[in-house]
Amino acid sequence: MVKVLDAGFFTTIQDSGRFGFRNKGVPVAGTMDDVSAERANNLLENKSSDALLEITMKGPKLAFEKPSYICLSGAILSASLNEEPIVNHQIVKVEEGDVLSFGKLDRGLRLYLGIKGGFKTEKVLGSRSFYYPITEKSCLAEHDQVPYEEVIAFQPKISEAKFDNYLTDEVLEIQKGPEFGLLSGDDLGQLLSKPFTVAKENNRMAYQLNEKISGHAFTMLTSATLPGTVQLTPSGKLIILMKDGQTTGGYPRILQLTKRSIAVLAQKRFGDQVQFRLV
Repeated sequence: MVKVLDAGFFTTIQDSGRFGFRNKGVPVAGTMDDVSAERANNLLENKSSDALLEITMKGPKLAFEKPSYICLSGAILSASLNEEPIVNHQIVKVEEGDVLSFGKLDRGLRLYLGIKGGFKTEKVLGSRSFYYPITEKSCLAEHDQVPYEEVIAFQPKISEAKFDNYLTDEVLEIQKGPEFGLLSGDDLGQLLSKPFTVAKENNRMAYQLNEKISGHAFTMLTSATLPGTVQLTPSGKLIILMKDGQTTGGYPRILQLTKRSIAVLAQKRFGDQVQFRLV
């Protein structure tokens, strides 16, 4: 078990997602930044579907009750094991009684803690990803215990890696959405030429942007949406759905983010800027 001594700001269990239930209104959930989560799992030689801790903005304090191996990826959050600094994308052995803690958030927003074999919380509808009320909790709390398998010996093929750092990337690659044709030439010019600022309304459900484009009076039936769908409200506001976003919506779906761009956006905070690029 990992014992939660301090839960941090918003720490959850997430895996690759909950699939096959969108027709019942159940979001995919899963890791917001799939790229970082996959990097941690790959270095640990885990399955891509193995569960990790998703740590948002302020890190928890965790005590390990049996030996294993861990790997961090994503945001830079001044991690230390027994008060000794550790870095992202490096396999680190943990022993019984070791304490992992975090300090100042340097870059990004979400950090992933992978462990050899993945965290072994209960599966609900085929996934361990937290999403209340499908799961009992929305996030971890102090004194919670998170199960994992004891691993005495592990010889990783790669113990440390350097990856491209996209935490400061501002470009969001987009594809045309089903209602892309509603955009005027001026609207498209604005979308592709000027930066947009992340609004304070941003979370696992959706990111809103402060700047607007032209409004519209278009009405449509409620239609399917996906993580990364960019909706345009009648007032001209842009809403980008994320992993806990609703499965249907009534606003025009003008754009769709790529997988990598969802990861880039997931690392943005209030006030950060992004710019769209059509691919």
